[in-house]
Amino acid sequence: MNIVVLVKQVPDTAAERTLSEADHTLDREGADLVLDEINERAAEEALVLKATLGAEISVVSMGPDSALDAIRKVLAMGADRGIHICDDRLQGSDAVTTARVLAAAVRTVADVDLVLAGNATTDGQAGVVPAVVADLLGVPQLTHIRELTVDAGRVRAERETENGEVTLDAPLPALVSVTEKINEPRYPSFKGIMAAKKKPVETVALDDLFPDADDAGFLVTRTRVVEAVPRPARAAGIRVTDDGSAGRQLVDYLIAQRLL
Repeated sequence: MNIVVLVKQVPDTAAERTLSEADHTLDREGADLVLDEINERAAEEALVLKATLGAEISVVSMGPDSALDAIRKVLAMGADRGIHICDDRLQGSDAVTTARVLAAAVRTVADVDLVLAGNATTDGQAGVVPAVVADLLGVPQLTHIRELTVDAGRVRAERETENGEVTLDAPLPALVSVTEKINEPRYPSFKGIMAAKKKPVETVALDDLFPDADDAGFLVTRTRVVEAVPRPARAAGIRVTDDGSAGRQLVDYLIAQRLL
């Protein structure tokens, strides 16, 4: 069984983040970058399947040179090989272009049975890339999954959304995107970290994935940020001293704010 895990390096949500003055994209030079948490859970699920079904795991990530760290972490967890899509022309790619490039990279892996991804990344939160990748690959998509079983050439999954729960079933090959409820990812062991340094990672560019395309026909992004301003400082609140009329003061304030 061959499994592909899609991962992304994102800014640490607990650290300070700033935007570039030139194009208002993330200033990666000043950001603390980490493997996205939901992607870790997708990788963990792949490793569980590897232990039970004897699967081979390929890790695919699109990003600058630093994205190799995200790939190496999943290799240290136990994945077998990596594919790093690195091309300056992909900076600022939108969701459609990202999905198109990832799908092309998945196609380079022979006989893929299952593609695993997080349901959304913590930096963009678009939540559409896995679905678009599945559509481009022409495989069934099972999204927002919290429990997964693979058996007899089929995948069975429990899906949870804000509207309820449902059981999904599809033949392989298929794509599954998972939520944070799927599992608790393991920590790479020292042995795994050392072994990851020797595992193969292939670096590919746009020309490798789309040899017949030219720059004019490859639209990297269809949107751009024209302006970004700092969040305004939080204004001081209004303190109400209860002299017997506090209730009336609160009601008057809510009416003034059009909350009542």
